[in-house]
Amino acid sequence: MTKRSTITSGARWEDIVGYSRATKIGNTIEISGTVSIEDGQPVAKNDAYGQTKRILEIIGETLDKAGGGIQDVIRTRIYVTDISKWEEVGKAHGEIFGKIKPATSMVEVSRLISPEFLVEIEATAILP
Repeated sequence: MTKRSTITSGARWEDIVGYSRATKIGNTIEISGTVSIEDGQPVAKNDAYGQTKRILEIIGETLDKAGGGIQDVIRTRIYVTDISKWEEVGKAHGEIFGKIKPATSMVEVSRLISPEFLVEIEATAILP
């Protein structure tokens, strides 16, 4: 049987909704949709680039807790509330993943969990 572990952020929503920040099964890590937040408060309001940078920091911290790193990411899924901001989001994504080049998609959605959030990102990583 493959070992399963979860990484929690401690957010109260995890128990209410029934999810975890990340789940690791074997050498695969799936990271839940992540928004730009710190200490329960939105970060970089009205700044798609800043939100993307913060989100990728959180994803990196989560991967560290799971025994991996940003270099292990093979896929990201990016959700934006305004696709016209794609270059700002893409620039931040490229600064982190420029040499790694995971598969990705970016789609516009009508809204995220709170109007302050412009970007949400999910990630998949496979450890060597």
